[in-house]
Amino acid sequence: MQRKSVDVNGVTLSYLEAGQGPAILLCHGFPETSQSWHKQIPVLAAAGYRAIAPDLRGYGESSCPEAVDAYTVFHVVGDLIGLMDALSIERTVIVGNDWGASIAWQMALMRPDRVRGVAAFGVPLMARAPMPPTKLFPRTKEALFYTLYFQEPELAERELERDVSTTLRRIYHAASGEAGPRQPGDGTPTPFGMVVPEHGMLRDLPEPVGLPAWLSSADFNSCAAAFARTGFRGGLNYYRNLDRNWELQASLEGMHVEVPALFAIGSRDVGLSIPGMEHIIAGMSKLAPRLSRCVTIDGGGHWIQQERADSVNSLILSFMPTLDDSTRI
Repeated sequence: MQRKSVDVNGVTLSYLEAGQGPAILLCHGFPETSQSWHKQIPVLAAAGYRAIAPDLRGYGESSCPEAVDAYTVFHVVGDLIGLMDALSIERTVIVGNDWGASIAWQMALMRPDRVRGVAAFGVPLMARAPMPPTKLFPRTKEALFYTLYFQEPELAERELERDVSTTLRRIYHAASGEAGPRQPGDGTPTPFGMVVPEHGMLRDLPEPVGLPAWLSSADFNSCAAAFARTGFRGGLNYYRNLDRNWELQASLEGMHVEVPALFAIGSRDVGLSIPGMEHIIAGMSKLAPRLSRCVTIDGGGHWIQQERADSVNSLILSFMPTLDDSTRI
């Protein structure tokens, strides 16, 4: 597994790569980096695939543009197409978790000519909302949904960057399957809920005794060092473009993901506690008619590729041979 970089679309993208053969592009979420796929890359490479995991713009060793509006889904998909061009990859299977899943769905929607298949974890494909997303998220006099808390520049940065290691420990634990069964009213913590701006999102998240069983000290320290270097602004800017994405995606309304698709989510993923999420997942086949499997991974939380690496690897490897043009890269 090698760390490399390439200049595309005015930014430098850093990426991890291993193997030869049909390409698989692995996209991370927030707050993660390409390192979050380290349990998949060598397994996919050993199975005869070319596994590539970039640090998306704003993360890790990739460029972090200053402008907030430089983080739309169109910019990120453009980066991935540029990366493919630079690596002489005609078509790829795109895999993503969290924000990476959203990017994967959108790339399959926008550029089906470059995508052989999509495997999304944690975030389902959703129809374009009837109004800007920030108009739909809940708010009260005292609290905001976390995506709204992330909207104001510098507010979330000040909190999250105060102690990067504490921030990551609490978020990783609270959104993982180890936090608890996540049944209604059971008190399982979640970082992705309502936030009182004056208090911030971390205050109500417990300080874990140690790291989760699925996360080694070396991997955690690598991730903490990356965010200590870059801060969280790049990742937060993805949320600050939710409404802009909605505006730009008007021309895509009514379109379907026509490539083969796979979806999986952990049974303890925090996303399942969002009202209507199960209905959205159940209706995905209308938006992705070639969705072949919709899987719940027992006990898994939001960081599923790390928490349940064997299950994720098995799903990807069983998905690959089902695709058309399997010999093309």
